Amino acid sequence: MRTGIRACYDRHMPKVAVKALSPPVDERFMRMALREAARGAMEGEVPVGAVVVKEGRVLAREHNRPIHLHDPSAHAEILVLRRAARKLLNYRLEGCDLYVTIEPCAMCAGAIVHARMRRLIFGARDPKAGACGSALRVLNHGKLNHRVELAKGILAAECASVIQDFFRTRRKRNPSTVNRTKP
Repeated sequence: MRTGIRACYDRHMPKVAVKALSPPVDERFMRMALREAARGAMEGEVPVGAVVVKEGRVLAREHNRPIHLHDPSAHAEILVLRRAARKLLNYRLEGCDLYVTIEPCAMCAGAIVHARMRRLIFGARDPKAGACGSALRVLNHGKLNHRVELAKGILAAECASVIQDFFRTRRKRNPSTVNRTKP
């Protein structure tokens, strides 16, 4: 029997379909998200990329930019939702799909629900901050009034590699950033 916060979240979780639209289509858009992540890495940002698609047409693409924009909320998902909403002239992105290279955090998962996205497709899990089941369950929580179809693991190895390589390189350049255990 589970107790605590995790049990509370699990009890209210509805069963939502987890599937890929069609692997070639999902892979194509995830590769676009990976290119955005690479752009972020070139700017010194954590390499996360996101793409919003509606009816097979790309509405917006973005990458992480909190350092560049001096904005802690400038995650790829938030920026791409804002851009897509401006393009559609509507804060509701019904019928839209979001492709992102890593599992969204709690802030981004909440924004995805509020935007009324149709689908979320992510590549790699984020065991430390992922809010779609890895660390937390914000997306599709039973108390929320919108459900998002979820597909996970699309090009997972490539998506994980991009972020792992980024942090490996960063640690080599600045060894003081490595987490150390206390004596």
